[in-house]
Amino acid sequence: MSGEKKVKTPFPKLKLTVTGVFGTCYHGYKIGDEIYLEDFTHPPEHFCLGLAHALFPTIYALSFGARFGFRDNQRSLSVTCPDGGKLEFKAEILDKEGNLQVIPRDPNHKGPNPKKMVIEVVKAKGKCSFGYKVGDKWETQGLKCIPGFCGAAFHTAFPALFALNFGAKFFFMDNPDSIDTVTCPDGGNVIFKVSRVDDKVKG
Repeated sequence: MSGEKKVKTPFPKLKLTVTGVFGTCYHGYKIGDEIYLEDFTHPPEHFCLGLAHALFPTIYALSFGARFGFRDNQRSLSVTCPDGGKLEFKAEILDKEGNLQVIPRDPNHKGPNPKKMVIEVVKAKGKCSFGYKVGDKWETQGLKCIPGFCGAAFHTAFPALFALNFGAKFFFMDNPDSIDTVTCPDGGNVIFKVSRVDDKVKG
């Protein structure tokens, strides 16, 4: 096809590098291959959807400022192919000039520091099989599943939980430590707000 359309987006570009190959990949990716995404919503044509599914929480988090203090570059993370771990990728974020963002490893990082999270129903319509209604709230710590919580809803909320747990800020929200557009995939009957409520790193 002739020239691709230029994507207009407020979000940064991302770079994926294949760092390991441990099986046969139908897409033929090889060690050293580099893949560029215009932003976290615009993968290249014919991009592997299995990888996209596994990758999305990481590139979503990076796009909103998340840092991974245990990494040599805090603005990067490794992601493994969900089909038998055949491939490993390094995801990185680019600045406005197209250069890799690099923040060295945090020397004070002492292991996981899961944040307190709250999921709240902010809109509800139609029928919800779980009976969720406006005002319902659940608390969790870091990325822990909530016992008895709707799996489809948790799947939808997970990218926000992941991003907030690693310090992301949603600049378009009045409270950037939250996002209130997490929508039920079953007809959009329930919309949730996901919030980080203890953003301060403990002593």
